[in-house]
Amino acid sequence: MREIDYIIVGFGLSGLNFTKKLIDENKTFVVFDNQSEDASRVAGGIFNPVILKRFNLAWNADVQLTYAKDVYQSIEELLGVKFLYSKPIYRRFNSTEEQNDWFTASDQPQLSRFLNTKLKKSIPNIESEFSFGKVNEAGYLDTVLLIESFKNYLLEQGNYIEEAFDYNELNSTKNSYKDFTFNNIVFCEGNGLSLNRFFNDLPLVGNKGEYVTIKCEGLDLDEMLKFSLFLIPLGDDLYKVGATYNRQFKDREPSASAKKQILAKLDKVLQLPYKVVDQEAGIRPTTKDRRALIGRHSEIKNFYVNNGYGSRGIIMAPSAAKWLYDFIEHQKPLPEEVNIDRFK
Repeated sequence: MREIDYIIVGFGLSGLNFTKKLIDENKTFVVFDNQSEDASRVAGGIFNPVILKRFNLAWNADVQLTYAKDVYQSIEELLGVKFLYSKPIYRRFNSTEEQNDWFTASDQPQLSRFLNTKLKKSIPNIESEFSFGKVNEAGYLDTVLLIESFKNYLLEQGNYIEEAFDYNELNSTKNSYKDFTFNNIVFCEGNGLSLNRFFNDLPLVGNKGEYVTIKCEGLDLDEMLKFSLFLIPLGDDLYKVGATYNRQFKDREPSASAKKQILAKLDKVLQLPYKVVDQEAGIRPTTKDRRALIGRHSEIKNFYVNNGYGSRGIIMAPSAAKWLYDFIEHQKPLPEEVNIDRFK
């Protein structure tokens, strides 16, 4: 039997960031993942601290953003791969009232660093009767490259096993799983948590999101654009457009209805011809109170969960990894907003 400090189940943004924390702390671990949960891979990749529908700051996003950038840059150094890019977001205004709300929000101390008060009057080939507001300190994370590169690194180290986790092989009394004995196990399974008999009582809500990728020559847009959707430049005239939100889904496959919905909204603002080259779908793990699910099992004291980020995973996952690690190793209380004890 191989003795280790941690087993991590799942390797999306949650499991990946917790893994990085364990590496930093010189802990021994193994990751089990079969890539069945695809929300992190399919994610738009945007990191943005501002909720652009209402121009307010996401929960603790200013602090989480600074920490997240530091963590991702340290992963870039570890792997020797570039996947983090600073890119502003331009928010397309729909009315004079929205423009005024933008200026009002920018006066708030927490938002002033993010909301640029110098508006952009127009963007070539993008229809708009009104101006565009620039979000500072936003950017793009290539989640596919990040996850694949980190996975390959762990495979070389012998710390990644590419297979589905078998709950029937898990012995909570002996702290063993197959050929391993462990001190702690952390479940980072995304929407797959619904199949986890230890934590499936938590109010996780699957939310299907879909994107299309288009090729649009002549648009030459380097910044990200937010209208009713996001338009994300990928290079080589390729742009990712989305996403949809659907809690009443039947499967995780790309759907014709979502594609139609996305293109109908895109056609209202994009004034150039384009070609759809790809479509992808994933199931986001969300909660009704829009807070993550982090904490310890009520009876099995070395079983933990780290999940439920919704669309805020890029910014929140590094902080969540630190919260959970400090909770396990140093008995530091979790933030009440994300502690699963709030459902007791």
